[in-house]
Amino acid sequence: MLKLDNISKSFPQRGIVLENLYLEVEEGDSVSITGPSGSGKSTLMNIIGSLDVPDSGNVIFKGKSILSLLPDESALYRNTNIGFVFQDHLLMPHLTVKENIILPLFASEISKEELNEKQNFALFLMERTGISDLGAKYPGKISGGEAQRVALVRALINKPALLLADEPTGSLDSGNAEKMSLLLKELNKELGITLIVTTHSVNLASGMKRHLKLENGKLVN
Repeated sequence: MLKLDNISKSFPQRGIVLENLYLEVEEGDSVSITGPSGSGKSTLMNIIGSLDVPDSGNVIFKGKSILSLLPDESALYRNTNIGFVFQDHLLMPHLTVKENIILPLFASEISKEELNEKQNFALFLMERTGISDLGAKYPGKISGGEAQRVALVRALINKPALLLADEPTGSLDSGNAEKMSLLLKELNKELGITLIVTTHSVNLASGMKRHLKLENGKLVN
């Protein structure tokens, strides 16, 4: 489903971050990536999600290179295939929980039938993640754990093929971190969504089907 072939990336102030990195991910897989801060985990996720480009190498998604996409095509690739969850939930403070969740639906034109279908899917996900009673509340009135679950539902609303979760439990207390870890594993199995997680959490990393370490710019078992 996803192949990163000889990916290299450097920055003027940091030097080489990724060097001839190779990764293959099968459909429905769950992969955790660990490594020290500054090792390049977020850079790697941004390259997979078409938010950044490598200096060299290729990123192939479902048989096609995403590096040759035009800006509009990259945006469409992200919106239709990729769900993002970050350490900071990045919810819009002036929108309600439900409005935040359905916001990605308006990034491209969809039919009324598809809109209704995905709004119903949103209600299912809200129920599944335990936030169905928060729809009318604003982000400032809910807890950090609840906000991160809202961000997760928002990431899943377009039924992406691939969910990228970059330190999704990093800002949570141990109890909420454990709940989020369990939720990610369960949704990976239930919805069949391919999952790549970067994390410092041993519990979250060990719960994925594959655990890789980012060391010296490369992924190792």
